[in-house]
Amino acid sequence: MPTDPLPDWVPARRRIIGDHIRAARVAAHLTQEEVAGRCGLDRKTVNRIEQAAHSPLLDHLLLIADAIGVPLADLVRE
Repeated sequence: MPTDPLPDWVPARRRIIGDHIRAARVAAHLTQEEVAGRCGLDRKTVNRIEQAAHSPLLDHLLLIADAIGVPLADLVRE
């Protein structure tokens, strides 16, 4: 079970990942709706991940990376 509350670096890192997802999506000229459709997720979930309001499952990150056409490492790098 994760520490409660989470260390400050965890939400900060989640924000960075969300920023990377958004940047990759925009660079691929895709909307949140298009990415969501390609992943089988809803747009709100993609938005929450990009906004760091939701802690994504690894499966979701893999699906999003595939939908955008980038390696997962590009989305989670520092």
